[in-house]
Amino acid sequence: MGELVLIRHGETEWTLTGQHTSWTDLPLTANGEEQARSLAPLLASRHISCVITSPLQRARDTAKLAGLEHPRVDADLHEWDYGGYEGVTSRDIHRTRPDWDLWTDGVVPGPEGHPGETPDQVGERADRMLARTDAAFTNGDGGDVVLVAHAHFLRVLTARRLGLPPADGALFQLATGTVSRLGIEHGRHVLTAWNRLP
Repeated sequence: MGELVLIRHGETEWTLTGQHTSWTDLPLTANGEEQARSLAPLLASRHISCVITSPLQRARDTAKLAGLEHPRVDADLHEWDYGGYEGVTSRDIHRTRPDWDLWTDGVVPGPEGHPGETPDQVGERADRMLARTDAAFTNGDGGDVVLVAHAHFLRVLTARRLGLPPADGALFQLATGTVSRLGIEHGRHVLTAWNRLP
């Protein structure tokens, strides 16, 4: 069986400034495009059975520039809904909530359609996504399943794959334009590579 390959999208203007970015559909910067292109050689040697991407432009463009063909789009790969913290930096939040932590406190409600998510709600989406990746492994040809998505969501998904609570995604820092891999050793889900740059 192949591995579950996780790709965080390339750099955007808001990843540079540290602004929380969930539904705001920002394009990649020129550097983010180059980060995505540089993933192609790293992925070319892998046998890939299935590619699934977030619906947001930065993830779809990363998949395309990395040479990943025919991706399926899945809304469950969307980034954590930051609610009222969309576009706000952690530094700004700490001015009024000095002890705030995304992983334990979640977010405040945002505009209509964006109530924000708790860590457990993100974990529920991650669990649904993992069920779909398991089905892709079962029905595939033994290759890798690649997910192209966003930092906080992929960190929660990693925690869930390893049997940890969603908030333990805090333990897995994830940079833009990186590849990480989850596999199986002795029947147990394990981290086989993390935050790898080309």
